[in-house]
Amino acid sequence: MAERKDKKKVIGEPMTDEQIKVFLDFNGEEGVSTDFHVLEKAYRALRAEDFERFIAFFQEQGRDLNARDPQGRTLLAHIESHVKCADYADALRAAGATA
Repeated sequence: MAERKDKKKVIGEPMTDEQIKVFLDFNGEEGVSTDFHVLEKAYRALRAEDFERFIAFFQEQGRDLNARDPQGRTLLAHIESHVKCADYADALRAAGATA
């Protein structure tokens, strides 16, 4: 049976808050800000809607959305040029992140 073209394919089940909060517990690698490392891990692993929820939990802990990688870039600055990541960049901007 062919998939209808007007039906959006859903991949995976919605994540629970607890599953999303697991990303808050990663430790940074040597020479990398822990906050940047955590944000990047979540960005790479979560769907955009889950990443947006993650950002709220991240901010509740008083963490830095503008943490920088070793090259001095924020996550927003790093992903702004990624064509398929507009939803992630929009979520960061809406939460107050800067490039």
